[in-house]
Amino acid sequence: MAGSLVASVVFLKIAEFVRRPASEQARMRAQLEAVVAVVTAEIAPASRIVLEAADGAAIVLIGEPGAALRLAQRALTASAAGLPLTAGLNHGALQLSGRKGAEGMTGDGIAVAANIAEFAASPRLLASRAFRDALAHAAPGCEAALAPAGTFTDAGLRTHDVFGFEDNALVRRRRRYATASALVFIAFIGSGVAWRVAHEGSASVVRALNAKYPYVMELVQRVRY
Repeated sequence: MAGSLVASVVFLKIAEFVRRPASEQARMRAQLEAVVAVVTAEIAPASRIVLEAADGAAIVLIGEPGAALRLAQRALTASAAGLPLTAGLNHGALQLSGRKGAEGMTGDGIAVAANIAEFAASPRLLASRAFRDALAHAAPGCEAALAPAGTFTDAGLRTHDVFGFEDNALVRRRRRYATASALVFIAFIGSGVAWRVAHEGSASVVRALNAKYPYVMELVQRVRY
């Protein structure tokens, strides 16, 4: 079977793997296999392909990019148990060949994910711009968690804009939306108040607002004083 597809790739890399003694490499590989088994257990076998790499593993997810981001986050928790992992996320083209499909899988999607994992320091994930764009398309708003982390040049002299995961980025985005919504609401109320004051007088308008929007009037009083 041969063909091509566009998918998300999570490349999990064991930090400084080649510098470690053979016995430690074997132990870490066994740990990584266990981590991969756990984090992929909830993903349908038809939607994922796991490939071994010299210093880690590449997990190809055919489904939504959000699943790839969650998988990478879960995998990196293994660092707390002594397995120093980094993660590189990419979304790109892959080539399938071979009877079972996985044996001959190649493509820029995997290569870029591996290069980005090389840039990251354990335990951290970095994502390519292509992955962030795919995440924004699949789940608008979720890409806010991936903040700019710089530009890197790989061994092939290709430059990559990369993005790191930040929990606070989503919180800041929600706060901005909440503030914007509040301002729109206040502006809407304010325009109505101005019209009613002009036609009914300020005293009657204040009484009406206080009855209908007591929390708004309390805010007004706090701002006033």
